Amino acid sequence: MNTGSHEPGEVAVASGEIKVDRAQSERALGSRAPAFIKQRRVLHLSWQVGVFIVGLAVVATGVVMLPLPGPGWVVIFGGMAIWATEFVWAQLVLRWTKRKVTEAAQRALDPKVRRRNIILTTIGLVIMAALVAVYVWKFGFEMPWKIKDQ
Repeated sequence: MNTGSHEPGEVAVASGEIKVDRAQSERALGSRAPAFIKQRRVLHLSWQVGVFIVGLAVVATGVVMLPLPGPGWVVIFGGMAIWATEFVWAQLVLRWTKRKVTEAAQRALDPKVRRRNIILTTIGLVIMAALVAVYVWKFGFEMPWKIKDQ
């Protein structure tokens, strides 16, 4: 669909899809520090060190949350997003991760995959119900640590 504009970042809607200019969707790589910080090398380097330390603290907190209660992966990706404000490698990692998550979500929405997942979940629940039924039939409602010698 032609919107009549040739400006970058224009949005056109056609057949229920939203299309955004590719240059807008993929921002330029590099530092997002304010201009006055970029102008002075020492200030920019200290800015990058500060961003790295804050990002490292957030990522380390996320790693600690992986075995403990808490949103570990969300915090780790938050730390990566902090790093991505200054470092190209973190920006590339986040772009790759976003692309892979989007692909996985699209695959999960495929009707064949959804049907297969529903069937496998149903089979798993039937097996679990059968195991619980056998346990209750054999031992009653006694807890495992209170079972008498039989």
